Amino acid sequence: MSSIIYSLFPPESVAFAVLALTLAGAIGLFIGQVKIFKINIGIAGVLFAGIILSYFGIKPNEKILEFVREFGLILFVYAVGTQVGPGFLSSFKKDGIKFNLMATGIIISGIFITVVISKFFNIDFPSAIGMYCGAVTNTPSLAAAQQTMMNTPFAEKISDISVGYALAYPGAIAAIILSMILIRSLFSKEAEADIEGFARPLSSSKIENYSIKVENKNLNGVKIKDIPAIDSFNIVVSRILKGEKVSVAHEEEILSLGDVILAVGEKENLDKFMKIVGSLSEIDLRKLPGKIIHSRVIVSKKNMVGKTLSESGIFSHNVIATRAARADVEFMVNDDYVLQYGDNLVLVGEESDVKKASAMLGNSPKDLNHPQLIPVFIGIIAGVIIGSIPFNIPGFSQPLKLGLAGGPLLAAIFFSNIQNIGTISWYMPPAGNLMIREIGIVLFLASVGLKSGENFFHMLIYGAGLKIAALAFLISFIPVLGAGLIMKIKYKSNYLSLCGALAGSMTDPPALAFANSLSPSSAASVSYASVYPWVMFLRIVSAQLLVLFFPG
Repeated sequence: MSSIIYSLFPPESVAFAVLALTLAGAIGLFIGQVKIFKINIGIAGVLFAGIILSYFGIKPNEKILEFVREFGLILFVYAVGTQVGPGFLSSFKKDGIKFNLMATGIIISGIFITVVISKFFNIDFPSAIGMYCGAVTNTPSLAAAQQTMMNTPFAEKISDISVGYALAYPGAIAAIILSMILIRSLFSKEAEADIEGFARPLSSSKIENYSIKVENKNLNGVKIKDIPAIDSFNIVVSRILKGEKVSVAHEEEILSLGDVILAVGEKENLDKFMKIVGSLSEIDLRKLPGKIIHSRVIVSKKNMVGKTLSESGIFSHNVIATRAARADVEFMVNDDYVLQYGDNLVLVGEESDVKKASAMLGNSPKDLNHPQLIPVFIGIIAGVIIGSIPFNIPGFSQPLKLGLAGGPLLAAIFFSNIQNIGTISWYMPPAGNLMIREIGIVLFLASVGLKSGENFFHMLIYGAGLKIAALAFLISFIPVLGAGLIMKIKYKSNYLSLCGALAGSMTDPPALAFANSLSPSSAASVSYASVYPWVMFLRIVSAQLLVLFFPG
């Protein structure tokens, strides 16, 4: 195979490197889709495809591979940072705090076990680092470790990290899923009850509408804005029925006994709010004939970005905003809500008024789906600079750098949280983010695999390959099972949510797929997402720290 390719393309040429990389990407993505026992290896298939091609003699120029590897890494981690950034701080709210602490414990114990068993079983340093990255099924940590090792005396053995990763990865997936199965068998009654309890999909911020009849005599003559607890319960009243006329409910509207109001908020808060106002009305204001409509409107005009709802001027058109969606999270809004590019608002009002307000906000999906490339390059530049800043730590010979993995990740998280600077918006369409992320990781894994094939099979057949695979299984299995048992015994965590958090603690999509297969509920996905940003950050940094501190 290699002789035919060599006859068409010189081995040192750019064309040959492009051919090898794209071939590894295409074959690897196909391998990743093949399911064994309903589980596939996903994007990691590209790494194995590169290893196989390299073993059969497809070896591009190493300098080209090095550049493609680093550039692919930058694209990948920057896209990941942009994706998880908006949820980075919010992931610590509610159950997220508990699950993030659990994930932190899993990471720390995994590092400790790696160091202990590597010393005890005499695993060489680069292979041990790769074993750790593979055991936690975290590709960005592999990238961060390799990038950091380039500045150490072990730079010539950098390919051994990817070999250790490839040896450890398959068993790690099995270890995580096995932990979930064991927890379910040990707590069978509780687990089944948890699964049945989520018969319908879960949403951490489920927003509903109640048509409530005003029956509290103390509210007669009171303005809507003065209803007790309306602000603390985060309730928005969008419509009001007086007599036979339905109109937009403004905060200055005066209530009368017998009025029916449409309240919008989270179910738990709506139940409490209804007890204050009156009772659930038989009349659903949303279904009454009339001119009042509700419509989703996208903020796509840059001159609106950074303004509050009250500053935007849309209220002059006799409309109100009840809620907004950002980064797939829906929440209630008030007059002080700051608009960001790409926000999806729900406006209520007469059709003509809603159209006027929509025009002010832009409401152009075409503009929204057009990628803003200047912010991407600015973010990458900032990330490369941040990643190159050395941090000298007393007692250690090598300074710590975030590198080309941590720097762009940190920059992306920062910029995606502030959303905009002046007219520059760091909003990235989901489809664009996914494309950049997938291209980046494919280029990275293909480059790593093409450089590691010979060492992989040599270590597997003649070296410590099987031993590394077995030890990596323990690095995955012990922390995950231990944390799962603690969360179930001490904190009575919901089984589905726990499985999602355990999968998230290892950033393991196959494990999440297994958890999601247990129930149609999105409980596992919600908890997975709640720990993912923090875990991704810690995995990258911990891999770098392990490279710097482990040799000593």
